[in-house]
Amino acid sequence: MLYPLNLEEKLGFHKIRIQLEEACESSLGQQFVKKIRFSNSKNHIDRWLDQTAEFVQIIQSGELFPNSNYIDISKYFPKIRISNNFLSEEEFFDVILSLKTLNKCLDFFSEKRDAYPNLAELTHPVLFNEDLLWSLDRVFDERGKLKDNASDRLSEIRKGIHQERQRLRRVLDKILNHAKKEEYTPDDVSVTIRDGRMVIPVLAEHKRRIKGFIHGESNTGQTVYLEPTEVLEINNEVKELEYSEKREVIRILTELTDYVRMELENLEGIMQFLGLIDFVRAKARLATKLAAYKPHWSEQKSMKWHKAFHPLLYLNNKELGKETVPLNIELSANDRILLISGPNAGGKSVCLKTVGLVQYMFQCGLLVPVDESSEFAIFNDLFIDIGDEQSIENDLSTYSSHLVNMKKLLAHVNKRGLFLIDEFGTGTEPQYGGAIAEAILAELKESKALGVITTHYGNLKEFAEKEEGLTNGAMRYDIKNLQPMYQLEIGKPGSSFAIEIAQKIGLPKHTIDRAKKRVGKKLVSYDRMLAQLDQQKQEVEETQQSLAKREVELTELTEQYEQLKAHMERKEKRILNEAKQQAAQVLKDANKEVERVIREIKEQRAEKEAVKAQRDRLEKLRKENEVAPEETWKKTADDKIEVGDYARVKGQDTVGNVVGIKGKDAELQIGALTSFVKLSRLEKVNKKAYKKQGQETGKSGMDYSSKMADFDAKLDLRGKRAEEVIPILDRWMDEAILLGIPELQILHGKGHGVLRQIARNHLSTFKEVATMKDEHVDRGGAGITLVTMHK
Repeated sequence: MLYPLNLEEKLGFHKIRIQLEEACESSLGQQFVKKIRFSNSKNHIDRWLDQTAEFVQIIQSGELFPNSNYIDISKYFPKIRISNNFLSEEEFFDVILSLKTLNKCLDFFSEKRDAYPNLAELTHPVLFNEDLLWSLDRVFDERGKLKDNASDRLSEIRKGIHQERQRLRRVLDKILNHAKKEEYTPDDVSVTIRDGRMVIPVLAEHKRRIKGFIHGESNTGQTVYLEPTEVLEINNEVKELEYSEKREVIRILTELTDYVRMELENLEGIMQFLGLIDFVRAKARLATKLAAYKPHWSEQKSMKWHKAFHPLLYLNNKELGKETVPLNIELSANDRILLISGPNAGGKSVCLKTVGLVQYMFQCGLLVPVDESSEFAIFNDLFIDIGDEQSIENDLSTYSSHLVNMKKLLAHVNKRGLFLIDEFGTGTEPQYGGAIAEAILAELKESKALGVITTHYGNLKEFAEKEEGLTNGAMRYDIKNLQPMYQLEIGKPGSSFAIEIAQKIGLPKHTIDRAKKRVGKKLVSYDRMLAQLDQQKQEVEETQQSLAKREVELTELTEQYEQLKAHMERKEKRILNEAKQQAAQVLKDANKEVERVIREIKEQRAEKEAVKAQRDRLEKLRKENEVAPEETWKKTADDKIEVGDYARVKGQDTVGNVVGIKGKDAELQIGALTSFVKLSRLEKVNKKAYKKQGQETGKSGMDYSSKMADFDAKLDLRGKRAEEVIPILDRWMDEAILLGIPELQILHGKGHGVLRQIARNHLSTFKEVATMKDEHVDRGGAGITLVTMHK
């Protein structure tokens, strides 16, 4: 049972329907939106949620799926059912476009059946005669008009019309040219059409100079439109051919309509499928906007919601650029009824409506804005008592209407129901209202139903503290700034902070003191104790947050240090290995040269002068290779970099000339390319290294245009270990900075957000980085970081 009848309006679900209708491509999907109903069938809800979740994957993957021409052709079905009736060319064009959309959908799910099994299952009932689409597409052009070759007769007629019109035009042009010479016509006129016949404009005073028939005159009456006698027969011939064309078109359209009539039952199923697909996509689009998920099923009759948002509040705040505070709530067999208290405008009613709207959405088959670890249960009944139901017609006061609702609830409440009551017991004298509310609460407890209630009554808070199955909850309040925090804390009652709010507003002190006396010391002390406890909790939480932040920073710094240390060790090892390999190669080459010289001396039996010459040659070779390979890149004695020095980016092999220094940045020229690089990221090298680079570049033929062409502005870090990320990022960013790449993409995936956090933390150390943000949700969202560089 759903109570009251306007439950959807009370919860705001009618606005969710509006969101869904706007997300549909056609009226076909909107018809399904109107049919959404609350269900208590786990199988139905599960299937609806899986379908929507799969379509969310399609949207996020960026795969091409038909997004247009979901045309409702069912409006033509009554016309098709009538024998000897026919659809117009425009109506047939709608049929063709609709069938083409269907064909694309079927092809998509045929290829992606394994990836989207629940959506692919929707195609099973669809019976599609591809010959129908082929037969229609064959005779209609891309503008929806019948082609000339739709039939032999039509082709012959249109050819005749074309020929006669050409002949007609030639005769009229000849007559018009003569009339212009005789000044019978206005300036700059041409052949025109009136009443479907070709005519020429003639000045009214000269209309009798040319024999023919007048087919009207201009608005001023100064010009008449005359059909010369010479073209009368030709115009008649064209007219006859046009009538023949119309008869042939009707015959073809009637024949095609007869064909469509035989497929009418299948077309009804096709419309059902297209509407359903459009509807599921609309649900997926809304889920994407809400960052909604399919939660887990609760094995027991309980609710465990984490980071739940009120959907409409979330969308509104998102549009305004404001954060929405999430709700964490748990109801179970031991704590079935949650009694929420706290100050006015503190978020109690929003919390209550969040529970109702999110649960209602879930049981209507919509993905919900909660963390995907949340657990949901199914309820047969949903009962709410929210807002003022005062009725003049029924002579009911606000309190009377609430009592009527309570009577209805008590008559139908059971363990398979969920009830939500706002401002429980208000509307009458507090002493009696509180007593009646407590009695009703006791019966609700015995019903075993789950429920959420908001109240200000102290006796209800005390009742919840003592009774099993009930628990208190409080809306958090910033006692220092006297502002609501909109956070729900379960396990303790909340204070109304009435005295504190009155003091902030500025009521006189003597008035507030008088109010305290009237309330009584016990109640004031109790309320003050709750406020102090909340303040102490806030202070503890702030301290914990500060410590946690420092701990995170320390952990990150430690990880970065360990990663940097490991990177430097690997780099040092790599350089030494390369140096050893180069040295070994030099030694190998030298040994070969020695052996060759010895062999040459033996073979030639050289004299002392020849032997001496070979020794000199070997000595020269030894000196040339005396410098170890790593010395090529050895820093100079003075590490300070100045204008005119040669330097390279740390970890890179490319050497450039420092042509300018601005603050902490150096202007580094490498070939034809100039780039600004942080001084801290450069190391000074000798001139020999710069010359050697020029020689190697000349030998290899490497240039910066090829480097620019080879550079990939999209870096994929998925599957990388945390310690691998920083070295990869350093090399990639250095090259991007040198090449002056304006925009970069880092693909790290969503997961637990570790790679995303490491990458963004490290990117923030680059002065050249202007902004970092998530990619658009349709192109990967939080799984991709979009990096914009300073110009």
